[in-house]
Amino acid sequence: MTKPLRVGIAGLGVVGASLVRLLQRQRGALTSRTGREIVVTGVSARDRARDRGIDLNGAAFFDDPAALAVSDQIDLFVELIGGADGPAYAASKAALRRGAPVVTANKAMIAKHGLELAALAEEKGVALSFEASSAGGIPIVKALREALAGNSVRRVFGILNGTCNYILSRMEVEGLSFEECLADAQRLGYAEADPTFDIGGFDTAHKLAILASLAFGTKIDAEAIHIEGIEAISLTDLAAADELGYRIKLLGVAERTARGVEQRVHPTMVAKSSAIAQVMGVLNAVTIDGDAVGELTLIGPGAGGDATASAVAADIADIARGIVAPAFGRPVALLEEGERIPVQRHEGGYYIRLSVEDRPGAMAAIATRMGERKISLEAIMQKGRPAKDAASAAPVPVVLITHATSETAIREALDLALADGFLTQKPQVIRIERE
Repeated sequence: MTKPLRVGIAGLGVVGASLVRLLQRQRGALTSRTGREIVVTGVSARDRARDRGIDLNGAAFFDDPAALAVSDQIDLFVELIGGADGPAYAASKAALRRGAPVVTANKAMIAKHGLELAALAEEKGVALSFEASSAGGIPIVKALREALAGNSVRRVFGILNGTCNYILSRMEVEGLSFEECLADAQRLGYAEADPTFDIGGFDTAHKLAILASLAFGTKIDAEAIHIEGIEAISLTDLAAADELGYRIKLLGVAERTARGVEQRVHPTMVAKSSAIAQVMGVLNAVTIDGDAVGELTLIGPGAGGDATASAVAADIADIARGIVAPAFGRPVALLEEGERIPVQRHEGGYYIRLSVEDRPGAMAAIATRMGERKISLEAIMQKGRPAKDAASAAPVPVVLITHATSETAIREALDLALADGFLTQKPQVIRIERE
């Protein structure tokens, strides 16, 4: 009879506790599906005494996750500690060096050390699996690495952070300010006390770096990603987007071009008719553009204990079945060095919101600056002043929508317009992602 797969779990927070419950609840089903019983035989956490509402009878407790990783009481090490370095990285590396497969939900660690860990896993002939690292419960890693192996992927993009999507959705639907929505997200547990990692776009960037490597067969290069957060998005921008037939989403976009791989994270206007525009609240969505399958969009919970545990359990099941595949879809030695494409070379449409001095020649001068950089305008929206400012010389709000142009041209034209003295504040610029 096949021996049970003995699992060691480091980190018993929301995800770790949910994983223990899932493995116990689905024990019989997992055994029948994989042909091998899966049993938790070791755990590690900072607080032994804490009541987590889970049954850990029969599991040895380790204060040091690295000791769990090298213990002969486990066959598989599951890392749910978090953090790019520190105990998570040290313990995962120790497990692989010992020859034990590793499953992790740690996007920061994979984005920073994934190639090193994948090479070590290959050397030892074991699996390094990270389905839960990129979009919670959405099986995007398996989709890119396995289900779409026969496709040449041109672009992968999506909503990869539920906190930001929740904030932007509530701002749009309820007309609440960014600060109000962020406070609610923190109260509900969607955002941390220090929300910078989420709202600043860094969480999305880590996930995008992993997806880009899987999609294009390139080495992970998180440093190549242009990152902007959602802090500057206002109700004015959301209202203008609605009037123009768009919604604003924080997207991670990776695209293979003739010049190399372009990777960027920023607020983006997407057409209301698109699948990704319908994704509201804390949900995530990832769209893959493949040459054979066309455009495929996967939507689901991007975080949360049960959703993330589901993805971790899928990796554990694969290891129970004896599946060992290159972590990034091909051996590390065959991953290409992707040429970095600076965002200045990005080409596309743009939404530009200006605050223009109310004096003769102002708009003509701005239009001239746009023309000098060969920027073609698709639409111009000039809103009247609020009633209280109707008789004053208050600045006039103007929105421009451009046809496809380069980032460099946009930035140069706006810098010149600012220098001309016709703008009263820094312009708001949001890229438009068209089908």
